[in-house]
Amino acid sequence: MQAANISPADVWNLARRNIEFDDDACLVFDDSVLDKNHSHKIELVRKQYSGNAHGLIKGIGVVNCLYVNIKTGHYWIIDWRIYAPDEDGKSKLDHVQEMFDNAMAHKKLPFRTVLMDSWYATMDLMKHIHRAGKHFYCPLKSNRKVDDSQGQQPYKAVSTLQWSAQEHVHGKHVKLFKFPSDIKLRTYAGSLQLAQ
Repeated sequence: MQAANISPADVWNLARRNIEFDDDACLVFDDSVLDKNHSHKIELVRKQYSGNAHGLIKGIGVVNCLYVNIKTGHYWIIDWRIYAPDEDGKSKLDHVQEMFDNAMAHKKLPFRTVLMDSWYATMDLMKHIHRAGKHFYCPLKSNRKVDDSQGQQPYKAVSTLQWSAQEHVHGKHVKLFKFPSDIKLRTYAGSLQLAQ
């Protein structure tokens, strides 16, 4: 099988033989841009933001899903999608939700937690993961509005929160602006992670 012809289904069929399944495993969603700045006629090349380049480049976007056994430290790519909204009308968030649903419904993978970048920390996706009975961890952008006062004070940017010594270690319970109050969230100083 040539590398250029490996489909997401092929990746799964190869990975499933070697995966060390575990109920405490994680799914990790991330994206990358294959730099094609010097290519002029390659299909699917588009201008998009690259974290490595810290700016817009011409490239092919790929959204990846990894399965991580946190007990052994081993991981496997189990799914991927090309980001091509002009061709399929799908956002990166659409691809992540599809791969998450596929991991649960079709692959029937045991896992507890989803790890993802702040790019994916949208209300719809976080609620979707919560409804499926899974946990999520993701960085929060510094301007994201939260309430740590149980409704006693207005929402404020997460970057302005005050932290006690205990909260630095154990996190702080917060309500995310416009997020359902029945979903309990915790944010951590430093890494600004959001945990269900």
